[in-house]
Amino acid sequence: MVLGSWSGMRKYLEKDMLAEDMKGRVRYGCTSYKGMDGCHIFEIIIDGRQIKRFSWETVNTWFIEKSLKRDNALTGTAAYWDGFWELMDSVPVSERTEYTDSEFCKALEKYRSQRIGESIVSDDPIVFMFACLDRRTGRRTYPRLAKAAEKHPQWVRDIIDIRFKGEDDHE
Repeated sequence: MVLGSWSGMRKYLEKDMLAEDMKGRVRYGCTSYKGMDGCHIFEIIIDGRQIKRFSWETVNTWFIEKSLKRDNALTGTAAYWDGFWELMDSVPVSERTEYTDSEFCKALEKYRSQRIGESIVSDDPIVFMFACLDRRTGRRTYPRLAKAAEKHPQWVRDIIDIRFKGEDDHE
């Protein structure tokens, strides 16, 4: 993982950057299994409900569900992954609703290295998600976020709704 230790990153995500009204409600998870060749499964959980999972598997499943590739699961692991990289190259993040662990890490790096104003208008739904949950993003920014969210998948719009309903409850 290029972002340093997961425990440090989790502290950053859940404590340092998170909006006050979301603290204790948002949890990020990272799982890796033997034989995964350094790949991880990241997830975001809000109020005890998994909102999004980031892994190669979720992306490959999405490709199959969208009929962009055949489900070769019954013919073996190699066949199941056949064509995956070609599809990754041809279907950009902004056109998908599922993302890999490396895309999660790249988005987090980008979010951390740019101003919040840039993240709020990002075409990358993961960068945009981080900006929506950021402590620097407040009530006055909500109209801009809601408008920008129109170009993002439903899962991102759900996070905005959760975030700003939470703010309403705390006012």
